[in-house]
Amino acid sequence: MNAHQDALFRSLADPTRRAIFEQLCRHGEQTVGTLTSVAGVAQPTVSKHLAVLKQAGLVQDRHAGRQTHYSARAQALLPLMDWTREMTGFWEARLDALENLLTRIDQ
Repeated sequence: MNAHQDALFRSLADPTRRAIFEQLCRHGEQTVGTLTSVAGVAQPTVSKHLAVLKQAGLVQDRHAGRQTHYSARAQALLPLMDWTREMTGFWEARLDALENLLTRIDQ
């Protein structure tokens, strides 16, 4: 796994960050205030979580006056999807080999 994939996994490992990212995916661009109202944690905590998500490339921000609007970058999940596909192939091959072995043992 490369450093970028590690950063994505680390950033989404936290349930609050995951919830914030999901909120942005489902409901589109939102302000920090809106995200704070649904996150159940204080605004400074939401801001810290958003900074981690932004560093991982999962969210982007847009400044409008005094407010910052955040939106999800779902395409940033592509490296994780690639990794998942790779691991799926690995385990399918292993399970196929086990099935073949068990078939030979039964004969």
